[in-house]
Amino acid sequence: MGGKNSVELIAAATLVTIMVVPARAQDVPAGEAVPAPAEAQNSGVLVYTPDFFASYSPSTALDMINRIPGFSLNTGNSSTRGLAGTAGNVLIDADVPTSKSDSVRELLERIPAANVERIELVRGGAPGIDMHGYSVVANVVMKRVRTREWVGELNSYIYPDGGLGPQGRLTYTARDGERQTQFSLYGTRDRTGTTSHGTRVRTDPGGAVIQSADLDTRDRIYSFSARGSIDRPTGGGGKLHLNGLLGYDTSDIWQDFTIRSGSGADEHAEASDRNLGGEFSATWSKPIGGDTEIELTALQRLGHYTYDQLSQSGGGNSDFSLQSTSGESVGRVILRYKPEDAWAFEGGGEFAYNWLDSSTGYASNGARIALPNENVFVNELRGEAFAQATWHPSKSLTLEATIRAEVSRIAQNGDTDQSKSFFYPKPRVQLTWIPGKGHQFRLRYEHVVGQLDFDDFVASSEVELGTVAGGNADLKPQQTTVYEAGYEFRFWGKGAITALYQHYQYQDIVDYIPLVGGYDAVGNIGSGSGDLLETTATLPFDKVGLKGVQLYVRTAWYWTRATDPVTGEIRRISGAGHFGCTVNFRHDIDDGRWSWGVEHGCNLDQDYTYRVRELRDYRLPPLVTVYAQWKPNADWTIRVEGGNVTDVTQRYVRDIYSGPRNTSPLLYRERRETQFDPWIYLKIRKRL
Repeated sequence: MGGKNSVELIAAATLVTIMVVPARAQDVPAGEAVPAPAEAQNSGVLVYTPDFFASYSPSTALDMINRIPGFSLNTGNSSTRGLAGTAGNVLIDADVPTSKSDSVRELLERIPAANVERIELVRGGAPGIDMHGYSVVANVVMKRVRTREWVGELNSYIYPDGGLGPQGRLTYTARDGERQTQFSLYGTRDRTGTTSHGTRVRTDPGGAVIQSADLDTRDRIYSFSARGSIDRPTGGGGKLHLNGLLGYDTSDIWQDFTIRSGSGADEHAEASDRNLGGEFSATWSKPIGGDTEIELTALQRLGHYTYDQLSQSGGGNSDFSLQSTSGESVGRVILRYKPEDAWAFEGGGEFAYNWLDSSTGYASNGARIALPNENVFVNELRGEAFAQATWHPSKSLTLEATIRAEVSRIAQNGDTDQSKSFFYPKPRVQLTWIPGKGHQFRLRYEHVVGQLDFDDFVASSEVELGTVAGGNADLKPQQTTVYEAGYEFRFWGKGAITALYQHYQYQDIVDYIPLVGGYDAVGNIGSGSGDLLETTATLPFDKVGLKGVQLYVRTAWYWTRATDPVTGEIRRISGAGHFGCTVNFRHDIDDGRWSWGVEHGCNLDQDYTYRVRELRDYRLPPLVTVYAQWKPNADWTIRVEGGNVTDVTQRYVRDIYSGPRNTSPLLYRERRETQFDPWIYLKIRKRL
């Protein structure tokens, strides 16, 4: 399926929407999810009970989340330091999962569908619900029942050359009212899309071929993790949640270039990394009055990482190595006050201490070469206070206002000794209006402050490109002011159409800047702007005689503008795509016992990167996945997927200059074309 088919699918979906939806939108079937009586005063909250999902035969809470019309799971950002800003758009019993290493997706996969009482879709805010910066969140409400379940999974990727990528998972879940115990073990040995075959062609500025080589890349990954959590009631109506995780990941990669024509020698490179990490967190909450609740959270993370790279060509060689240890300590307190149904207040604060101790080494032909910021100890002390109010004056209006104040101090010792302090206010206001049944408008203003990546302070290497970059001690967080307008229309119980526009004003954009010595590094390049236009459509076809058929279409256009620090010209921000698209077709048969479908990422993934002495253009054509699933009974799930069935070719073009792009001539253009294999994925899930 190529670009032409993608356009046809989008056009067909749009035509169906225009012709069918307005004519039948008021014909609401009995199975439509409607607000429960307790939620009726807030029509911004839709309640989906197990009956809504019965035709899909879900096994886990994740299956249920994935079938909510007009909702896309966002797992949050676990790399963000502290707990503020790490949450995804799913809550469990109105609370955010406290673990940072255990993703929301993993957590939802461990919750049996039979344990879910309902899922509340909160659109635009509701009293007592912290939206955590999202316009829409899903709140999974658990049953207070007595259950115990073991689940085993044996899965594997199967590749055309006979290679396998086995995976195993064992999960235990027990619940008795407010008491819950969970743990899981997971292990895999696999490879990634890095394993590929292709060519590398270099041409001079006039287009003449100066070198042609075959490219062969192989990689292997190993991963193991153990995680668990317990919930226990405490005296006076309180609740204690403990969470722990230990994980170990390894990756090995080998890359060979074999010269077929032109000058140059064969090249070989190999790299390996090892990552060991652990986390423990505890959360305690308790009502301290009829309308007030307190919540305390503590979290500790530790990690150790090593990376080694060897490159050889024509008798010469280079070595790069990195070792680092890191840690994070977080404490947070939140007070919630809900004096009446129309009002809710929340306030609190957190502190976090993070550190990274890193040492790198680089040598060429046995001679050590100094890099900017080879040995670095970076630490940050961060604090944040916030206050939030949610007002629901009528059935059709909700106003949410939040003010956060962030203060931080980042210190660096080693090759560079310096420290910086930052203070940023982060206001947020969102207004939601429901003019009539099925319609909703949202307006949002927010000032967002990014976080500095500690790894950007340290020298780094790219084994696949043979490049080395310096670290940069003089970094500031990127700031973004967001203006948003959104519209949502729901119909037929399972249908939804959304439109979203966002305008961004950027300060201190994080991109690439030149360093002394000819290296470049991540740095700030000034101000800029951006715009996003996104539309989605979830189209059920039950009402036109196609029972169980659903089509999902998403399109997104993204424009960014910034000033190039090398040339002074206006261009897009490095790494910012400009178009995204998804078309998914699904057919559920016999109340979900059988299902099949096609998932098509119809966008052309395109990534421009502007380095000081390079221009990079990466393109990956759309991937197509087909699948079929069988659930013979409530205990078994058997799924087969065919991935990358069109056997796409990814392209990577680099323009290499002899010096800075604005003053130096083009040395050569390098074009890589590689194909990574299609695969079959087999999943067998059994409730033991």
